[in-house]
Amino acid sequence: MDSNQENKSLMLFIIVLILLFLASCGPVVLSSRIGEPPPSWFYPNRLEVVRYVYFPEYSFYYDLSARTYIYLDGGVWVRRNVLPTKYRHVDLNRARYERIRNYNEENIRRYHEENNANRGRSNRTATRSNSRRN
Repeated sequence: MDSNQENKSLMLFIIVLILLFLASCGPVVLSSRIGEPPPSWFYPNRLEVVRYVYFPEYSFYYDLSARTYIYLDGGVWVRRNVLPTKYRHVDLNRARYERIRNYNEENIRRYHEENNANRGRSNRTATRSNSRRN
């Protein structure tokens, strides 16, 4: 066997070993920011590209790329490195969250208006009658 062919076979073997090792290590998160692991509360169970995580019970987002929380403050979406005081009691390791797939834009407002704005408001679509029943 040619020495060049042996090198190619060895390289292919090493690549396969590395891929098997990475697959057995658990979750892999792809983000636009390399070098920093995701927060401890974010633990995906497969390879996926996710930029935002939504906490529906508290109605705020976390941007994995920018490492910032995004929430409404006085009707304006703001980005902060820490949560405001009203959310500090929340244990994010136990809180329910949803991964926002296929949305990588900077402006989360549009996504929120299209997908989450009416959550928990079942009476919003109900028609109200102005007349009282006797």
